[in-house]
Amino acid sequence: MGEERDRNGFEWWKEQAAGFLFPRRCPVCGEIVMPRGEMICPGCRVMLSEVKGALCLKCGKELVYEEGEYCFGCMRHPKSFVSGAALLNYNEVSAQSMVQIKYKNKREYLDFYSREMADKLGRKIAQMNGEALIPVPVHPERLRKRGFNQAQELAVRLSKLTKIPLCTDLLIRTKKTLPQKELTPGQRLKNLEQAFSVREGSAFCSLKSAILVDDIYTTGSTIEACTRVLHKAGIGKIYFLAICIGGDK
Repeated sequence: MGEERDRNGFEWWKEQAAGFLFPRRCPVCGEIVMPRGEMICPGCRVMLSEVKGALCLKCGKELVYEEGEYCFGCMRHPKSFVSGAALLNYNEVSAQSMVQIKYKNKREYLDFYSREMADKLGRKIAQMNGEALIPVPVHPERLRKRGFNQAQELAVRLSKLTKIPLCTDLLIRTKKTLPQKELTPGQRLKNLEQAFSVREGSAFCSLKSAILVDDIYTTGSTIEACTRVLHKAGIGKIYFLAICIGGDK
């Protein structure tokens, strides 16, 4: 007990020292966060749109009509995963922050988002009862070009905060797909067919449940494609977590 207290105290002092030598920048405005010790500017925090209110029972999107149970996307395109949850609505503010992470190597912003997810979504994460966190993989060529996989960076942080084991060697991306932005939901899913596979011999092949982790959930095509592959591998219950989620349309 005393050792754990000492270790936690050491980690706190280490964080403080790191914050002094390398001031943390705000994930919204990009400026040095004031007051020191915080992870986001107080004024910028209120600019983020947290997911709340009546939510889709399947993907967790905010519902246009509160009396409904499922969003339009999940009604039109039934999903194979059990359910999912996200921290923020995907709008101009959160989208710009995600761009900074993915294309400008602002991985430090994930420290804030992972802590917020563990705090705000902690109960939902616990209810998922997932045996492992599986980040959505990127193609090796894209990984070499970018230098990192933002979904894996997020999953690493969430694993430390939630104590759920991290699984990075089971789900792999075997096909480089076309950009998804201009495609319809149906076209997106077709585009992703055969893009993912399971690596045989992984220590995680015997999982019964797992939580997929990604930065953004829009139509759900990527999560659905990953879910189908994991189902074929024998993992019966799949959930997902994301920082941002698109609107109900």
